[in-house]
Amino acid sequence: MTSFEELTTQEKPTWCPGCGNFGILTALKNAIVELNLPKHEVVIVAGIGCSGHLPQWINTFAFHSLHGRALPVAQAIKLANHKLKVIAVGGDGDGYGIGTAHFIHAMRRNVNITYIVHNNQIYGLTTGQASPTSEKGFKSKSTPHGLIEPPVNPIALALASDCSFVARGFAGDVKHLTHLIVQGIQHKGFALIDVLQPCISFNYLNTYEYFMKRVYKLEEDNSYNFTNKRLAFEKAFEWGEKIPIGLFYKEERKTYEDELPQIAEIPLVKQNINEIDISSLIEEMC
Repeated sequence: MTSFEELTTQEKPTWCPGCGNFGILTALKNAIVELNLPKHEVVIVAGIGCSGHLPQWINTFAFHSLHGRALPVAQAIKLANHKLKVIAVGGDGDGYGIGTAHFIHAMRRNVNITYIVHNNQIYGLTTGQASPTSEKGFKSKSTPHGLIEPPVNPIALALASDCSFVARGFAGDVKHLTHLIVQGIQHKGFALIDVLQPCISFNYLNTYEYFMKRVYKLEEDNSYNFTNKRLAFEKAFEWGEKIPIGLFYKEERKTYEDELPQIAEIPLVKQNINEIDISSLIEEMC
């Protein structure tokens, strides 16, 4: 069985003490242990940002990609060997800014990967500029007079892009976040887990205290049905005095890989290519 200790590296995280990334790292390791996933069958793909360092501190296979490009790399890995558990991690700038196009199309394709977004509502690695999810009026190094743009709503965007698993967690509730990640990995299809992740160094507004006063679990609302997309949209726009966390929406449908007969029996990476002749293709391109 995979243990928490097996997933722990000798190198120690260099995040700021108290950073919400620690909660996400712990929850992800807990989820891998709970699912008893062999560490050599797990690949974690990261983008650029504070979150991009996460694969360095968890003992699985990993790929550190370019800014905003975690999802295309994760999709490529999944298509090359769809037997692997592929988990992408990135920040709100990485996923909801420069990587927005990849985010939308990976969801509508329903590629069977899990995407964990470290949403701290600021650019933390570059010392505190406004990000796509920063709240309107937020003052930062890049918006000293207050941000004039409304923030991206990742939950609503995911629902509109036909994401088959949409959830939100809070880095300050590791047990609940672990449960969401377990569900996301188990889900057959694209699973988004947007994580409210306080940046204790540069975001003075969206703190642990801010979220602890506001978050509530959708699971505790007996009237809520996560298979109802209309209700999910309503909850997606609930922000302010009350902020919902948990599973917003889930549906079962074929994955992108299910539609590819070429990999129905054998993963692409294990197929014999010795007898494949591509000389005609080369001649055509010359």
